[in-house]
Amino acid sequence: MARYRDAVCRLCRREGAKLFLKGDRCFKPSCAIEKRGTNPPGQHGAARRKMLAGYGQQLREKQKVKRIYFILEKQFRNYFEKALRQKGVTGENLLFMLEKRLDNVVYRAGFTTSRRQARQIVNHGHIFVNGRKVNIPSFQVKVGDVITVKEKSTKNPHVEGAWSTAAGRGRPAWIAPQGQDLSVAIATLPTRQDIDGNINEQLIVELYSK
Repeated sequence: MARYRDAVCRLCRREGAKLFLKGDRCFKPSCAIEKRGTNPPGQHGAARRKMLAGYGQQLREKQKVKRIYFILEKQFRNYFEKALRQKGVTGENLLFMLEKRLDNVVYRAGFTTSRRQARQIVNHGHIFVNGRKVNIPSFQVKVGDVITVKEKSTKNPHVEGAWSTAAGRGRPAWIAPQGQDLSVAIATLPTRQDIDGNINEQLIVELYSK
């Protein structure tokens, strides 16, 4: 399976914003954006920064969303094609499918501090949905699903640390924690207000509609 293997902090600098790809480090002074600013990576990054319009702006928005959810081009395009066939607003349909990915839910629930880390623990079989192990990061959750961490993994220091600070990072209203255990339920479907307001999904629709 293809996956991005290079330094992820370069992606944040390329998009000129924090994409929260490194977990706790993104909240510390050691964050690349804090240390080096929002200029693109590379020796001549500052010189390459320029105002974008039209296609360039649409492309950057698509790249930003791909990197936020940590997926590659072919899979992202498949999501768009599915969103296009659904009823409703295509851009919002696209974001809703990305939000309902299991790896994103694991991150948003507070089991991990980054989506990349969430994908790893899903792949390694640490996550159960309705009592059954699911190791497919792209699995789409539904209302009523209960997501839990495997019992043997609840003492994992990374999971424990992420869960203990989840409230401070914020948890969307559509994901409801179940008591004190490492367990959450999908209370409702996500709405546009639950998703990053800095995303302009209409630019992505315009890009793929050319």
